[in-house]
Amino acid sequence: MEVLSYLIPISLTLGGVGLAAFFWTLKSNQYDDPEGDSARILRTDYDDEPAQD
Repeated sequence: MEVLSYLIPISLTLGGVGLAAFFWTLKSNQYDDPEGDSARILRTDYDDEPAQD
């Protein structure tokens, strides 16, 4: 049971690091791609279609 006194703070620290990294990526606009979204709508050459012989 005393191992929980080590595991709980470690897990909270790692969770906090992950949350901080997520907020950093939001702040640095890594998820914004307005040009890509608008071009993707008009695309007709999809990669997931089977190749035609």
